[in-house]
Amino acid sequence: MKLFEWLSKYDSYYFILGRSLLGLYFFLPGLLKIFDYSGTRSLMALKGIPLYELALPLTIFIQILGGILLILGQNLRITALSLFFLTILINIFIHNFWTLEGDPSQAHEIQNFIKNLAIAAGLLVLATKEK
Repeated sequence: MKLFEWLSKYDSYYFILGRSLLGLYFFLPGLLKIFDYSGTRSLMALKGIPLYELALPLTIFIQILGGILLILGQNLRITALSLFFLTILINIFIHNFWTLEGDPSQAHEIQNFIKNLAIAAGLLVLATKEK
């Protein structure tokens, strides 16, 4: 029991670190989309994302701002829920492994889909925590 008591002393640090890592997960890809804007736009068009010309800048904005807010611990509930919905939409439109039967990239897309589900789950947990 003493080990668990000792570990629980650091709960606030685990929370800050976890929240910050989730923030980086969104912030960095948001920046990368700016630097490869045309490539990302082409991928979105290829994947059939509706209104991709509008969806791309909106995605960049949500990822960058959301990442920063998570890192800073601001507006956690609305930020985490916004990033949750964005992650689910990305999963449905970008990691749509069910359309890749026989394609060698299907296993990779399944892995990305499941990873994003875990990240979405973490965001839902984070949405229940306000500082």
